[in-house]
Amino acid sequence: MTAKTGARRHATRLFVLLNLCHLCNLWIPALGAQEPITLQRAIAVALENGDPARAAVATRDAARFRHRAFFSRQLPQLSLNGVVPSYNRDIIEVVQPDGTTLFRPRDQTDASLNMTMTQQLPFTGGSFFVNSRLSRVKVTGTNAFRSYSSTPFAVGLRQDILRPNVAGWDRREEAVRSDLSERQFLEAREDVAIQTVNLFFDVYAARVALQTATRNAAVNDTLYTLNKGRYEVGRIGENDLLQSELALLRSRTNHDGARLEYDRAAAALRMALNLAIDAPLEVTIDAQVPTFEADTARAVSEALKNRAAVSDVALQDVQARRRITEARLAQGIGATLSASYGYNATGDELSRAYHDLQEARQFSLSLQFPLWQWGARKETVQAAESDRDRVASNARTTIKQTTQEAHFAALQLSQARRGLGLSAKADTVAQKRFEVAYNRYLIGRITIDNLYIAQNEQDAARTQFVQALRSYWQAHYRLRRLTLYDFEAGTIIQ
Repeated sequence: MTAKTGARRHATRLFVLLNLCHLCNLWIPALGAQEPITLQRAIAVALENGDPARAAVATRDAARFRHRAFFSRQLPQLSLNGVVPSYNRDIIEVVQPDGTTLFRPRDQTDASLNMTMTQQLPFTGGSFFVNSRLSRVKVTGTNAFRSYSSTPFAVGLRQDILRPNVAGWDRREEAVRSDLSERQFLEAREDVAIQTVNLFFDVYAARVALQTATRNAAVNDTLYTLNKGRYEVGRIGENDLLQSELALLRSRTNHDGARLEYDRAAAALRMALNLAIDAPLEVTIDAQVPTFEADTARAVSEALKNRAAVSDVALQDVQARRRITEARLAQGIGATLSASYGYNATGDELSRAYHDLQEARQFSLSLQFPLWQWGARKETVQAAESDRDRVASNARTTIKQTTQEAHFAALQLSQARRGLGLSAKADTVAQKRFEVAYNRYLIGRITIDNLYIAQNEQDAARTQFVQALRSYWQAHYRLRRLTLYDFEAGTIIQ
């Protein structure tokens, strides 16, 4: 009787110790971390050092540089081009005074420089230019001569009439495209946050599973030792002993699997945070979550204002309307106006090429009149209008989906918070139930089957609590991603 009482006391002390370890998170693999990393800290590190976040930053920067380059090209452009020099030696036909033709060698050197400043006209789509030009021709051999030609100053205009304003449409597209790239960047960062949440809770869930497996292995080892003594004195049957041994073997197998899963999950989180493969890593979680309420109407409103999908719809609409305009104007009646005015001169010396300047005027109006296209223009317009109808239909679908996603994301967050509270309560109840069942089994008041049922329910409740915690934070960051709005801070995400 004394030996049995001692065994019970030893088992009770072991059970209490294991539960204290469970509650205090002492059954954590020794990782050597100086300070546990929280979920928010993990997200911050991923956004700062993670490769996906860096790729998102690079994509945004490239879009910004392209945007700046586009508007830089709208400013006056100054260029210098020329030929310095062009040399040609050949034999040419030379007509003689008596009408005969002789072949004579010729050496000719050409050189020219042209400086031009152009300015695109955004409202009409034409271009205005100012240029200055100097040319030189030198011929040696028969009929040798040297000549200079200068155009010190000339201004001109080139304008398409009844043609699409390419510059105007480019500006409209660029404004929407720039806004789209900024929103895509913000959504990419929220995607990184969601991915980090999943990886973080993979580690946390694996750690809890390892704690549970470690505790169960120790408890089942104690139970098996206790049941061997009971079997020897005839208090339990062989079936109960074998069941206890089987539970011990399973718990040891589960422990090995849990250890491997924890290592795998920790390695994946290290890679996401861009940490060394052997860097110490320990995660910690606070069961307390923010208590703000996400209003569904506000969620829908912010989603329709901030989502990249909405900007993409706007871009597609601009492109569709541009294609219709181009289809109507590009193949119809049109004209091109070209005019210039300036001064030029020529001489056999460079200085003379800038004296006695003469007016240089040029004007042309070229017309295009398609006479018969076999209906190609009409069908091209109809195709563009059909594309516009397709874009409009897709736009309505996108708006509806955006509205629905934001609405239910707000509801899901509220439901996840309530579910977390229930799971926390169930975890506490299941843990208390197993403690009672374990103590009752030690004094022989319940069967081993009931004890294992309580143990399984405790493990399931703990797993459900971890999953509920994961679901809450997934819903939290999913709502941020779908609205680009921080409901906790009450500000737009920037």
